[in-house]
Amino acid sequence: MADTTEIAKDIAVDAEMLREEVKNKYREVAIDPHGEFHFHTGRPLAERLGYDSKIVDPMPDEAVESFAGVANPFSLRPLVRGETVVDAGSGGGFDCFVAADLVGPGGQVIGVDMTKEMLSRSRATASRMGLGQVEFREGLLEAMPIRDNAADVVISNGVFNLCADKKGVFGEVMRVLRPGGHLQFADIANGKPVPEAAIRNIDLWTA
Repeated sequence: MADTTEIAKDIAVDAEMLREEVKNKYREVAIDPHGEFHFHTGRPLAERLGYDSKIVDPMPDEAVESFAGVANPFSLRPLVRGETVVDAGSGGGFDCFVAADLVGPGGQVIGVDMTKEMLSRSRATASRMGLGQVEFREGLLEAMPIRDNAADVVISNGVFNLCADKKGVFGEVMRVLRPGGHLQFADIANGKPVPEAAIRNIDLWTA
């Protein structure tokens, strides 16, 4: 696990302040998933992003309604039965539940998230669904509570863009992946230069 005190000096914003902003926003999604947000959520979003309806439709509402991803990381490569998957920034657990269906009871899925309300929701849902191969751990992506070389696959969906220390996050991903493992992530990227003032505006990071 990486040491979070070793934060790069060239990070554009205060990492701790940014984490608190992200927690506040996604705490709202966990508590009131049908509230008004600037992003799409739930079953309509999963359908729009091309998730397999045969997997999603049978899920209880609480497994899907807090989903707020940006794309479908499973479209990059089919998961294999028995694989160990780590979801970096698991939120309400939707992608973990999809992964659990794909890797089967002989696989393992570990979700990592820093928002207690999301963890409470995802753990309760996994228990209700009887998914013994799924667990959720509280932690930061810059210091994931996962041993070295533990994962066949790391997935993430719309989370890396919310992290100030992206170099640190990708370093952690490489640490927990076994040699030859796969990173399958979906995120928001900007191909144009961003003004310095905008980079340092925490409100814009979560807008």
